[in-house]
Order: sequence, then C-alpha cells, then structure tokens
Amino acid sequence: MDASLARRSLVSTLSTLAAAATLGGLGACVGTPRVAGVAGAAPAPNVPWTPPPSAVRAQLRTDSVAHAAPPALPADLAERIHRLTLAEVVDLALRNNTATRIAWANAQAAAASYGSATGEWLPTVDGNVSGARVKTAASQGRTAVQQWVFTPSVSLSYLLFDFGGRTGRVSEAKQTLLAAGFGHNAAIQDVILQSEVAYFNYVQSRALLEAQRTTLREAEANLAATEERRRVGLATIADVLQARTAASRAALNLQTTEGQVQTTRGALALALGVPANLPYDIDSTAAEVPIAQLADSVETIIATAIRQRPDLAAARAQAEAAHARISQLRAARLPALAFSANGGRTYTTNNPSGANSYTLQLGLSIPLFAGFSRAYDQRAAEFRAEAAAAQAEQVRQRVVYDVFASYYDLQTSTRRVRTAEDLLASATQSSEVALARYKAGVGTILDLLNAQSALADARNELIQSRLAWSVSLAQLAHDAGLLDTRGGSPLRLTPVTLPDSTQTPNR
Repeated sequence: MDASLARRSLVSTLSTLAAAATLGGLGACVGTPRVAGVAGAAPAPNVPWTPPPSAVRAQLRTDSVAHAAPPALPADLAERIHRLTLAEVVDLALRNNTATRIAWANAQAAAASYGSATGEWLPTVDGNVSGARVKTAASQGRTAVQQWVFTPSVSLSYLLFDFGGRTGRVSEAKQTLLAAGFGHNAAIQDVILQSEVAYFNYVQSRALLEAQRTTLREAEANLAATEERRRVGLATIADVLQARTAASRAALNLQTTEGQVQTTRGALALALGVPANLPYDIDSTAAEVPIAQLADSVETIIATAIRQRPDLAAARAQAEAAHARISQLRAARLPALAFSANGGRTYTTNNPSGANSYTLQLGLSIPLFAGFSRAYDQRAAEFRAEAAAAQAEQVRQRVVYDVFASYYDLQTSTRRVRTAEDLLASATQSSEVALARYKAGVGTILDLLNAQSALADARNELIQSRLAWSVSLAQLAHDAGLLDTRGGSPLRLTPVTLPDSTQTPNR
C-alpha cells in the first residue's frame, strides 16, 4: 500500500513538473510574431503600431509610381477632355469605375464555374505514365533479377446516373452565373446613375455661381446708386450701410458657391474614376433640356421595372440556385451508378514488346448512414431556398416602391419647376418695380433690398428645382432598369410649356 501511494505521488509530482515546464516554455517562446524585426501588432489597444521600415519604403515606392503615372484617358476622349458631354461622362465612368470591374470579374468567375460544372456531363479521361527500377533478392535457388518496368495507361470514369445530383449542380452553377451577370448589369446601372447625378450637381453649382454673380452685380449697382443718392442728399447713411451689407452678403454667397463648384467638380471626377486635379470640363447642354411630363402611368413603369430591373432578376436567379441545391443534397442520399475503365501496356526488360492489361468496372454506391448529416444538409438547403425566395419577393416589393416613389417625386419636381418659373417671373417684376420706385424717390432701400433678395432666392430655387427634375428623371429611369450606357432613358415624356425665362438662369 505504501509503495502504491509513493508511486502515485511520484507520478503526480512528475506531471506537475512537466506541466510547469511546458507552460514556462510556452511563455518564453510564444509572443507577438515579428515582421522584418518589428512586432507584428501594437503592444496595447491604445498604442499605435509601428510598421517595419521596409513596408514604409514599399508604400512610398508605390505612391511615387502612382503619382508619376499620367491619368489614363481613352484616346478618343483626350481631345475632348475640356468639353465632355453627358454620354462621354457616363462612358468614362463605366470604363474606370471599380464597381463595374468587380462585378465583371465576378461574372467571369461565375461563367468559368458554370463551364466547369457542365463538364460533369462528359467522361473524365486521365493518362498516366509510370516507370520503376525493380530488383528482386535471390532466394530458394532463384537468382536475383534486375529490370526496368515502364507502364503507360489511360483511365476513364463516367457517372451514369445519380438521381438528379449532377443536374442540380449544373443548374446551380447556371443560376449563379445568371445572378452574377444580372449583378454586373445592376452595377452598370448604379454607376450610370452616380455619374449622372454628379454631372447634374456640377452643372447646378455652376449655374448657381452665375446666379450669384448676377446677384452681386445687382447688389454693387444698388450700393453705387445709394451712395450717389446720399451724395446729393436723397439718402441717409443707414441706406448706404444696408446696401453695403447686402453687397457683402452677396459676395460671401459667391465665394461659398465658388468652393461648392470645385467640390462638385471633384465629386464628378471621382465618379469618372480620374484624379480630381485632372484638367477637364463638361458640356452642360444636356442639363438644359426642356421640362417634360411622363407619358406613361406608374403602373406601366412598375411593370417595366419588374421585367427589366437587373437586381430583381439576380435575386430570382439566386433563389433558383438555392432551389437547385436541394436536388444535389437529395441525390447525395440516393444510390449513384458509375462506370470506370483502365487500360495500359507494361514494358519490362524481360518483355520489351510489352503486354496489354485493362479493367472495366461498373459500380453502384449506396449511401447508408452518415450520422444524419445528409438529412440535415438537405433540410438546411430547403430552408435556405425558402429564404432566398423570400429575399427575391422582398426585392420585388422594393422595386415597386422605388418606382412608385421616384414616379411621384418626378411629378413633384415637374410642378416645382413650373412654380419656380412663376416665382422668378413675379420676383423679377417686383425687383424692377422696387428699383424704379427707389430711383424715383418714392421707395425705400429696404423695399429694394427685400425685392432683390427675393429675386436671388427665386433664381436659386429655379436652378435647384431643375436639378431636382433632372436627378428625379435619372432616378426613375434607374429604378425602372432603363438607363443605357449613353446616359439616356427610353421613358416617354410629354413637353411642358413654360415661360421663356425658363432657360435664363442656365445660360
């Protein structure tokens, strides 16, 4: 008994010492890995990480090469870079935007995967060549033998029947390909919309700049007239100060708008995929199209969107791919019949002419039990298919909402432009009357400044309402899946008759 206790105590002591030695060794050896002599991570959450000098130098080299390289521009656009049309803006965006390249690469990968999947309908043929040097030991009166063995062979295998598993795999790859292709089209639609919105924002900021310049000229003319009236004793210093305040405010607004022009210009360059400092400019005539109303009803456009929207088509293809996955997993629970063949010829030192050999095999594999995993896999696939179908329905409902909202947003924008035209006309007349009354000495400087402030607001409102109309039209075309690569849309429009002053702020 004492010997047994002593043995147990010794084993326990040795185990404890081994554990301590192991932990001590791990504590001494395990730590933050080092990269080029520098710790691979920061020592604490609140301490910045210090990168290795080699990584910093590599980044500097990459940046210097990127900065030294001139902007990549298509040869056909290089000569027109200072007057890009809307179609050219969209073309540049589609060529350079990373979103389209990513979607295209995914579509190419899906196409290759589909090509690989369709190969299951064909047999698999492999060739094999083996060579060996064989030496047998002498035994029981047999002499030792040394010879070369050279065996070329060909093997063939083909799945004859598997209860739809192969069909399901090919169908899933096909639907995944369709989803990726529709996803690429959706990315193109998104890039077109982004570039058009950036284009219209830049056009609007330039129109606002011209309107602010007009307002500043009017404010400076008022200030000069007020100072002249004060010089002849017809105005007070208060009138001069009020006119000077209005002129300063107009100058401040002009300076703010100048910065906004550069910001929107940089945003357009970003949408085009070119450096923001690239010397380019645009032709803004595409933003000066006449205001028009939609000729189609919202129900017609919704029906078109359900047919045309690529993201909805992609969601439906993904649902079909998830459904095809069910047949694969169902087939995995059923027998599969396969045929294989192997033929070869063996050449040896003793038989240099060679001898043929072949094997033909017809095999039936029957899955019996795998811990219920196959049943659970099929059940999981069924619920994923149900979720994918619900996701497709969710996208369809979203498409209907998008078109519905964009349709009435465009209707509101159209009415807003008409109201802004009336507002500009009345504000222009009010400003002219106030100026005439002030010059005649029967109006006050406050009346004049208020009238001209209302005129400036009316100009800005018209410009913004026209921008909202252009953006709303592009958004509706996008939501209906109708934007093309030239930046247009086949939406049917009916011209709206507006006063002649419609184009005044955009000239």
